[in-house]
Amino acid sequence: MKKLSLISLGILASLHVANAQTISSKKWADLFSYNNVLAMKEDNGKIVAAAESGIFYYTISTGEITKLSKANGLHEVKISAFDYNPQTKTGLVGYQNGSMDVITPDGITYVVDIPIATGYNGSKKISHISITGDLAVISVGYGVSIFDLRKKEFKDSAFFLSGGLYEASNEATIFGNKVYAVTNTGLKSHEMNTNFPVYTTWTTEMPGSFKHIDSEGVLSFSSATTAYVSNGGTPVPIAQPFTNVHDVVVTSGSIIVTDLSRIYTFNTNGTFNNNVTFGEECNTATKVGNSVYGGTIMSGIKNEAGNSFRPDGPYLNFAYKLNVYGDNQILVSTGARENRFNTPVANTKNPGFYYFNGAEWIHPSYFKPDTNIFNVLDVMADPVNPNEVFLANYTFDSNRGVYKMKYDAGSKDFTLVKRYNLGTEDIYTMRPVGFASDEVNNVFVSIGFANDGPPTGAYVAIGGYDRATDNFLIRNAAQNFGAAQKPLYQDGLLWLPNPRTNNFIAYDAKKTINTSDDKEYILTQANGFAATSGGTLSVAIDKSGDAWIGGDIGLRVLPDAATAIKTPATAKVEPVIIEQNGLGEELFRDGQILQIEVDAGDHKWVSVDGGGVYYLSADGQQTIKHFTKENSPLPTNTITDIKVDKKTGKVYFASYDGIITYQGDVSDVTSDFGNVMVYPNPVVYSNFKGKVTIKGLAEVSNIRIVDATGNIVHSAVARGGYYEWDLNNQRGQRVASGVYFVLMTNEDGSDKATAKIAVVN
Repeated sequence: MKKLSLISLGILASLHVANAQTISSKKWADLFSYNNVLAMKEDNGKIVAAAESGIFYYTISTGEITKLSKANGLHEVKISAFDYNPQTKTGLVGYQNGSMDVITPDGITYVVDIPIATGYNGSKKISHISITGDLAVISVGYGVSIFDLRKKEFKDSAFFLSGGLYEASNEATIFGNKVYAVTNTGLKSHEMNTNFPVYTTWTTEMPGSFKHIDSEGVLSFSSATTAYVSNGGTPVPIAQPFTNVHDVVVTSGSIIVTDLSRIYTFNTNGTFNNNVTFGEECNTATKVGNSVYGGTIMSGIKNEAGNSFRPDGPYLNFAYKLNVYGDNQILVSTGARENRFNTPVANTKNPGFYYFNGAEWIHPSYFKPDTNIFNVLDVMADPVNPNEVFLANYTFDSNRGVYKMKYDAGSKDFTLVKRYNLGTEDIYTMRPVGFASDEVNNVFVSIGFANDGPPTGAYVAIGGYDRATDNFLIRNAAQNFGAAQKPLYQDGLLWLPNPRTNNFIAYDAKKTINTSDDKEYILTQANGFAATSGGTLSVAIDKSGDAWIGGDIGLRVLPDAATAIKTPATAKVEPVIIEQNGLGEELFRDGQILQIEVDAGDHKWVSVDGGGVYYLSADGQQTIKHFTKENSPLPTNTITDIKVDKKTGKVYFASYDGIITYQGDVSDVTSDFGNVMVYPNPVVYSNFKGKVTIKGLAEVSNIRIVDATGNIVHSAVARGGYYEWDLNNQRGQRVASGVYFVLMTNEDGSDKATAKIAVVN
């Protein structure tokens, strides 16, 4: 009989592994949530656990926890399945997009056969993985595949195709020489022989709808309310009614059934042993010695005493906007909008916001039991009372408004101080969006859809917090603009993008919250915004005072912005024109610019929806780096916010799939030199073939690189606090092995610095 497989069905043209692909480095670190534990395996007193965005290792005797994520070795986020073989120290990670990572002591191999498959167009999510020896059975929407962990290649695949429809394998396991798979129509089995790929030769061992299965010495599987055990013969029900089985795990001496928050253990013959409750819903559980450990949805691994173990991180991965403060403190909002930044997107888990206090992540208990709806678009610390925070709750219900909450360091929790309805209880109007503060600590909030509806139209408004009356004073800023974005305060003005109309607002509050003398300046499409753009989304002011304005389509720059915008009739926003193949082309002509951030060296970080993040030179003419989820640890190509700690150079990227950081090369740039560093150094060609970075430079640095005899081999002017040398001399040839001296002066020659670079070709 003809042998059918993924390859012969046209699903795969060849084996696709990305063994050499390295997308992480020591510059990256994740701030992912590890609360939602999907699968666990015990290895000699250590629990290896898979969460949504990474793997972590918990050593029971010492309490040590280490983690593995896209920031330091994995190739994806959104883990959907995992298993681990303690004998070979091999793990297999499955992702929602169908790709896999093979983790061995020798490294991590990326397998992308399923995502690029062309013969099957249904869901390619890896729903379950079960390892037996050097083989793993993979459950996918089309059925099952056998994967050889030693060779890192697929063997046979069975497509559960009947009547033109595919039936998904919910889970599967290898027991003896057979693969057993549970589906919505029954427990199915087949020997691993030449007929394995032929679905008509599979046997339905037991009809019914089954979700979970595992084996080790015995076979156990379950429906939603009943578990079964089998030694290869007729399955026998375990005499215990269940409410909603979430997982079945078989160890060498036990069958462990996870039923919501309660974990039941049985002997391998199905005799009841014990039950444990963890006080919250669990995905899975395992047994180490005589102790049961639960893999919870919201608290990582829990032991029977109720203690939680997981890498520290936010409550959930979902993040929208960031505010970063001194002492490494972070406030993270979790809201979202759709339909032209109009309609709130409800998060069913109602996270509110997260807070990192410099040592650990805090999630306010206020949001955990609360049945109210929260869609927090921004959260900012009060500059006068840093232990109090303002949050903007953008919803279509009676909870809409600004909230003030107070942090207590003793309890490590927040309590509600007050809700501000912004002058109305109309659920569709006065929707708060984002905060900013000025140099005298006034707090402002941008408001969308003020006085929404006829006959007045939908205004954009600005609210100023009046400390004397503990309320917000509101001034309608622009009629019929509808929605608003988070404002930026700089150069005495509140800069306010407008996402629903092709306009941009600068608001002068005169450094007071008194609205009587306020003034607004409005730029329209006539000022130069792209005719095809539906609105403005983001803004940053650089060291030259230029406003970089990101649009729904395209990027514009307003030179000398604080002065130019005060004469809107003559102000002109301009695209950045770059040269491509000898022709001028508009930078980001068709891109939606979600966020722009300026670092200490005046370089620009730009987030393009679906296009990742670009790191540009000060004038935008040069792309220094372009990070995407394909070539970096970014979890997605849609980054909703970027923040730069200008003292350290650390860059924070927020997304709906988690937060990740990148240690930039530019920090605290001034007209003088800082702590000049060169890396890598020495430069050994066999180990490193990139450019050498020199950081800690002045804003403008004159650089001469000379050899040991004083001959100049390279010279340049560096701007922005750092420079990259490609190790070529002035003729474009790679320099010879040896020691080279870097001689540097700042722009006016008042400061100087030196460094050495050793080159080994």
